Amino acid sequence: MKPSSIALFVVIGALLTSCDKGAPSASTSPIVDVVTVTQKDVPIHAEWIGSVDGIVNAVIRPQVTGYLVKQSYKEGDLVKKGQPLFEIDSRTFEAAVDEAKGVRAQQAARYETTRANLARIKPLASVNAVSQKDLDDAIGADLSAKASLEAAEASLRTAILNLGFTKITSPVNGIAGIAKAQIGDLLSPSMTTELTTVSTLDPVKVYFNISEREYLRFIRHVANAGTSRDRVPLELFLVDGSLFPHTGHVTVLNRQVDVSTGTFKVAALFPNPRSELRPGQYGRIRATMAIEKGALLVPQRAVTEVQGRYLVAVVGTDNKIDIRPVTVGERIGTDWLISKGLQPGDKVVAEGTQKVRQGSVVDPKPFTIATPAKPGEAPTAPKAEGKG
Repeated sequence: MKPSSIALFVVIGALLTSCDKGAPSASTSPIVDVVTVTQKDVPIHAEWIGSVDGIVNAVIRPQVTGYLVKQSYKEGDLVKKGQPLFEIDSRTFEAAVDEAKGVRAQQAARYETTRANLARIKPLASVNAVSQKDLDDAIGADLSAKASLEAAEASLRTAILNLGFTKITSPVNGIAGIAKAQIGDLLSPSMTTELTTVSTLDPVKVYFNISEREYLRFIRHVANAGTSRDRVPLELFLVDGSLFPHTGHVTVLNRQVDVSTGTFKVAALFPNPRSELRPGQYGRIRATMAIEKGALLVPQRAVTEVQGRYLVAVVGTDNKIDIRPVTVGERIGTDWLISKGLQPGDKVVAEGTQKVRQGSVVDPKPFTIATPAKPGEAPTAPKAEGKG
């Protein structure tokens, strides 16, 4: 270790010790909490912030003009495909259907007349009993009557279709949102505000953005694992820190990088059988990007950063302190992954680094990780076994 790094660490320790009113006297070895460096295979995770959205978000809008007379669903409830949501005053459209039926009947009668007339003229024309002009007129009248009948039938279908639009139904199974129109409002296809939105929520989509570097790591991990991207499990942590009980998978990777952000947009699918996830929620997506074989881990609190260098205090067999520079890698929870500078079994000071300096003798005690708090209780602070 360079003398300048050791001297800087010693100066910091000395300054902090002078500010500690409870520091032991020079004749007493300071008590420190130590952890033993462990070695194990560690998954390397990547995390992103994701936003939840329905796999289908059906925006409900009116398709005909009329007054809203009924709302047939409860806001926020599950609705089925084809279930009525709203009803528009249908009297005008019922009258239009009746009128179209009358016009069709007239055109049907006219068509029957022209057909019968043509049927009589054709045999006469074949024996030159009528002129060619009479035959041509009969054929033209028949074709015109047929076309008029087809137009009348089309008008009737349109009128029936518009009448059907007065009952607005859900196009999908899903959760219906809050209505944005009230009874008595005049609705129109040109209105800018939708009536409501129905979202399918099982499964749901979670969108998140990954950087180009993360994208390369991800596809290399998939290639090394010999699997496909849609088989890499994704975990979802909700805003309260809880882990969503179902794992998801990548379903869409955008074809290009967003030039404004330098990221790929990714969509993942998560099962949502209880509709716990709703559009607009945020969560933390976590994926395993690699497995670090034989990784060395120490608590982050055991590592001190000084001018861009990372140092740890190692307790030797004679309880003397050795200040060592280390190279850190990924953060794994509350631990650092150490790639250089430590060996398995080394004892590192995790609590009390401000009391030590190079070569000083300490009284090491095992470091105990803080006990997770139960609901409604404060977490138990970390402590060393054997300390009062």
